Amino acid sequence: MTVKATRNALTIDVEDYFQVSAFAPHIPRSEWPIRECRVERNVASILAMLDDHDTKATFFTLGWIAERYPGVVREIVANGHELASHGYGHERASDQTPDSFYADINVAKLLLEDLSGCEVKGYRAPSFSIGERNLWAFECLERAGYHYSSSIYPIQHDHYGMPSAPRHAHPIGNLLEIPATTLRFFNRNWPASGGGYFRLMPYGLSRWMIERINRVDNMPAVFYFHPWEVDIEQPRIPGISAKTRFRHYLNIHRMESRLRRLLADFSWTRMDRLFLDRT
Repeated sequence: MTVKATRNALTIDVEDYFQVSAFAPHIPRSEWPIRECRVERNVASILAMLDDHDTKATFFTLGWIAERYPGVVREIVANGHELASHGYGHERASDQTPDSFYADINVAKLLLEDLSGCEVKGYRAPSFSIGERNLWAFECLERAGYHYSSSIYPIQHDHYGMPSAPRHAHPIGNLLEIPATTLRFFNRNWPASGGGYFRLMPYGLSRWMIERINRVDNMPAVFYFHPWEVDIEQPRIPGISAKTRFRHYLNIHRMESRLRRLLADFSWTRMDRLFLDRT
């Protein structure tokens, strides 16, 4: 049975496997240019999958990727999807000063717009790294000309999270913050937005959570994943902890089939069309 009454936002964070924050202690940035980059083939596979299901999405794209693979950016736009910013160098907002953060998000926006020929309205911080300690980031985003952000995850997590934040889209100044989706259950926010949780949980549980948000909360869900999550042949990184290995590689071989079920079971669209057009 499909659930099509509510349109939800489908988002992809365009980064490669070696840029994952958990791999930072094992892969220095100086090695990025010499690593095998697999983002082109992975994004092409995702675009084909979305086309199969007549679905449009938002691609939060790293400036570092766009600069080296401009064809990826142009294919995203040519296929009718929204191009948004994931910053330039995949540095957590919480690790930057206001000046360095502004420089990162500004150059990423200008680069993406120059390559695509279209306005970049949205931004997502790497690792959902905007929280209580760096709310100044929203002033920087507004100054750089962004219209919305999807940078807060209202959960408790060892690397990120702001459980006290509103669970659904809300204005911060002239900016609209659209948090990653959570389900309120047993007086706690539970992750229901995709990513590693989608690979960890049985598909039926993820489906139930999104359906409940649509029907009980009467709100759209914001779902996300990464191109490397559909890449079963990506290089394995030696020396990582068991916890990191579990989080990164768990059920990658099942990811594409689960995504296809998700695309068939729910109605999906771009972030800008879902949230900006109606406001």
